[in-house]
Amino acid sequence: MSLDAKTNFLEQFPLFECLSQEERIELAGMMKTEKRTRYSMVYMPGDPSDEIYFLAKGTIKIGTHSSDGKEVIKSLIHPLAMFGELGIIGEKERQDYAQVLRDEVILYSLKNDDFRQMMRKNFDLCSQVMSSFGQRLMRAENKLESLIFKDARTRIIDFIKDSVSDRGRRVGFEMLLKHSLTHQDIANITCTSRQTVTLVLNDLKKSDLIYFNRGKILVRDMAKLA
Repeated sequence: MSLDAKTNFLEQFPLFECLSQEERIELAGMMKTEKRTRYSMVYMPGDPSDEIYFLAKGTIKIGTHSSDGKEVIKSLIHPLAMFGELGIIGEKERQDYAQVLRDEVILYSLKNDDFRQMMRKNFDLCSQVMSSFGQRLMRAENKLESLIFKDARTRIIDFIKDSVSDRGRRVGFEMLLKHSLTHQDIANITCTSRQTVTLVLNDLKKSDLIYFNRGKILVRDMAKLA
């Protein structure tokens, strides 16, 4: 992809609002464009943590497997977000995996050393990156509290509400969320089972609180969803 296209991408990326145009052009020149097909792996546990990624198109899931082989999805990455950033603060090898969901993705990769160099030159960028690590920690703490204090139904409903609030669009008085998740994916995110997810979604649909089909969830009334 051209240097102009990379620079335009950085202009849209909230993390890089603090950079000057010259700094964006410099950073764009160090970035590599990558296209990944559906369900392909961006990285696996044990791979070197020597690059950071910025997502331009598609969805990535970050996950791991428990000792009994069960998948646990830690987070979903959507466009204009970074991932694989733990190498910046000392991770040598990947502990998690990053996998493409249903649709092809376009992402940009950058060597950690190049990104650190830019952080040293721009204090505001360094501050933004540290803030993103803080937000990551808060999300992890919130998820842990949810597992301890909330039942499976509440966790599934909270996931729907959070996803719709973050990425849904209003359609009349309703909210529409387009996604690339299976019921098993939602179960792996909420630490429930596929059967429980299906039961909860069908119950919400029967109560006319949501409508769903493959790739879409329509929330009738966010205030009543509980």
